[in-house]
Amino acid sequence: MTTVAATAVEGRTASSRGSIEEIAGRMERLPMCGYLWRLIILISLGGFFELYDLFFTGYIAPGMTQSGLLSTTTANFFGFQGIGAFVAVTFIGLFIGTFFLGFIPDKLGRRFVFTWALVIYTIATVIMAFQTSTEWLLAWRLFAGIGLGVEAITIDAYITELVPRRMRGRAFALNQTIMFLAQPTVALMAWWLVPQSPLGFDGWRWVICIAAFGAVIVWFVRRAVPESPFWLSQKGRTAEADNILSTIEVRVERQIGTKLEVATPMFIPRSSTTAALPDLGRTPYLTIVLTLVVFNLCQAFGYYGFSSWAPTLLIEKGITITKSLQYSFVIAFAAPLAPLVAISYADKVERKWIIVTMAFVIACAGYGFAEFVQPVAIVACGLAITFANTTLSFAYHAYQTEVFPARIRAQAAGIVYSASRVGAMFSGFAVAFVLRNSGVSGVFAAITTAMMIVMLVISIFGPKTREQVAA
Repeated sequence: MTTVAATAVEGRTASSRGSIEEIAGRMERLPMCGYLWRLIILISLGGFFELYDLFFTGYIAPGMTQSGLLSTTTANFFGFQGIGAFVAVTFIGLFIGTFFLGFIPDKLGRRFVFTWALVIYTIATVIMAFQTSTEWLLAWRLFAGIGLGVEAITIDAYITELVPRRMRGRAFALNQTIMFLAQPTVALMAWWLVPQSPLGFDGWRWVICIAAFGAVIVWFVRRAVPESPFWLSQKGRTAEADNILSTIEVRVERQIGTKLEVATPMFIPRSSTTAALPDLGRTPYLTIVLTLVVFNLCQAFGYYGFSSWAPTLLIEKGITITKSLQYSFVIAFAAPLAPLVAISYADKVERKWIIVTMAFVIACAGYGFAEFVQPVAIVACGLAITFANTTLSFAYHAYQTEVFPARIRAQAAGIVYSASRVGAMFSGFAVAFVLRNSGVSGVFAAITTAMMIVMLVISIFGPKTREQVAA
């Protein structure tokens, strides 16, 4: 390097190493190594309890019904004595957390919210487990949902910003693998505990408490995760961004045994560095927002219409509660397996086409689940639905955060993701109502329609994102 070039590099380094262009260039040249994967794992541990909480809704439903707190179906569409109400308040809380509080991670930082949202969830969940009235059970479920809502969008923004784009798909696949280990875990806990009352305490209450105890442990473990350099840089805290990324670089260099190559600043469009919330109503973001709102409404109905109701749907097909939980436990094993397999292709295929393909699989397998009567065929279709659902999940969690700039990423992703909470909320009432009037076949006819809409809007209006920089 010439003296003039060297001087230019040194001058640039001294004055602007924490600028968004420098941060992007430095992040993008990081190699895949154990340290970055460790950060993804630590972030994902919090997500494990998010999904544990969402999934235990379906698995403990038979236990809550037996205890007399809730009923399986309701005479009216909005019946607040049924399982549908429990599902609904969960997603009302999640909606509040994602839509109304999505600005908090963009304002206070990913790490702060990431840490304290879990505390809110844990306290509310422990109190909920001891409730003996339907009203207070639903109230504390609402508070727990709010904590989870803020946590969910923070995790997605965090991962998008802590890894280079060439490994973002694999990072989300690993994240979802760890998170979806919650499904067989809660299925096993429910299969074991729900039919019993250990120490005179209802089994379904034990299933809830286990989530809170585990979350406390994770809270201490993941305090080692640093703040997002992208977020700090966008907030003008360039010195802090530089310091944190320098620490990451030192750790990476220590692992790979060599110095990193000199980073080249990346061009970042002005629309990304100056983006504000009102920009979501204008080009180029308006079409993306509308597409993702419709997508989230429909995918949530299809996803939670099955996952939150699987044991109950099996019981409606004439299968006993014990066998229903046993089959659900077997089906749940496909949940973490799907994103684990996806690690092999996550960064080779556009996320939008993964979403479209998996929606098609869900529609086809759902028909079989509704119509087949042989246990082997039912379980096979359930496995296919779960496999496709969790593959779709890793793809869209990456997709709906990488399309927005870091400056408004959490809030923008929270707004579009909140539509999934609305869809999931109404799925509780809708499934209960359709199940009462049209049976299991009617439920899956509705799910198929939702998946067809997903296929259409994403294939036609969804942008390509694999090469999107996280700035």
